[in-house]
Amino acid sequence: MAINKNHEFEELDGVKCGIVEKNAAPSRVSFLKSLLEYNGYTVVAVPSPPAKTAAAPKVEEGATPAPPPPAAPETFTVGVTDYTFNPVNAIFGRALKTQDGHIVTLAYWHQKEAVSQDEIPYFEDPNS
Repeated sequence: MAINKNHEFEELDGVKCGIVEKNAAPSRVSFLKSLLEYNGYTVVAVPSPPAKTAAAPKVEEGATPAPPPPAAPETFTVGVTDYTFNPVNAIFGRALKTQDGHIVTLAYWHQKEAVSQDEIPYFEDPNS
């Protein structure tokens, strides 16, 4: 059981894993896998279980049935075999690096920036 929401772990493909992200799109899985494997983690990605749906309403005789709901997008649960891994601590603890040697920032982690801009932590910034 997780201590808090930021430190989840569960079994993925029979291996106890620290959960990195749930319901990740295939492109996000690819990004996380390459980043985490570069940093020395073994990544496990399994398809997320389908969302629970309500029971289909009964159709009376002679009525046209409602169209089926659209298929849910395929998503994945991503974890690492180091079940002590915590993504929040790894990012803010500046423990992850990109393949070009920069520290992973929060914006880079969320893929809002294509290149990680090394930020000087507030406690090391001489201008503050």
